[in-house]
Formats: sequence, structure tokens, C-alpha cells
Amino acid sequence: MTDLRIRAATPEDLDSVLAFWKVAAEGTSISDDRTGVERLVARDPEALILAERGGELAGTVIAGFDGWRCHLYRLAVHPDHRRQGIASALLAAAEERFVRLGGRRADAMVLTRNETAHRAWGAAGYGPEEQWRRWVKPLTD
Repeated sequence: MTDLRIRAATPEDLDSVLAFWKVAAEGTSISDDRTGVERLVARDPEALILAERGGELAGTVIAGFDGWRCHLYRLAVHPDHRRQGIASALLAAAEERFVRLGGRRADAMVLTRNETAHRAWGAAGYGPEEQWRRWVKPLTD
């Protein structure tokens, strides 16, 4: 995987990231728009991590750290690049970031119905905690 480049996203990448998620990511979130991703990158410029191969976007992960917990979102690899170690490289970069920031444990948002993601997260050493349930409340319409 010598041609794989891992780097933080810049504001110039955001339109391509949003288009990429429509192809490569499962499910959507209220924050999956230009305003939400701009806010993320402005607040924490290293949180959105990209994998590029041959100059093309091949994968993403959001590695958010709030000073208390390490949260992983939007681990997505383009269908043409799956099973080539890109997700592993992205998670390694995210985990290195968390350790550097003093993080102690990472958690991931994974859709219940996304069996492909379950296998990928499990292979990376993550597992579900069945005793927890996510509760949400949208703050905007």
C-alpha cells in the first residue's frame, strides 16, 4: 500500500468528501452537510482523516476527541478499494491521534443493520457493548 496517503482534510476537500459519503458511507446524519462538516474542520482541523490512493479519495474517518472520550464516525472506504487495508490504515491514524491527545478508549458509531461494518470493526478489535443504547435529540429542525 505504498501509494496510500493518509492526511487531515482541509476546507477545500469538503465538497468531495460529501460526494464520497454518498457513494461509500452507509446511512446519513443530520450533520452530513456542508455546514456540519465545515464546522467540524474549523473546530478540530485534524478530526477528519482522509485516505487517498492515486490522488483519489479512497476512504475517510472522523476521529473526534472532546477531552473525555474518543469518538469514531464516518469510517467509509470506496467500494472499489475495500479489503485493501485502507480502513485499517485510517483507524491506525485515528488511534494514534487519540493516544497523542491522551485518549483512553475509542468508541464507534456503527449502524445495527450494516453487517459489512460489523465485520470490519470486529476485525479491527472493536466490539459492541450491548448494555448501552444511544439516546438522541435533534437540536434543530
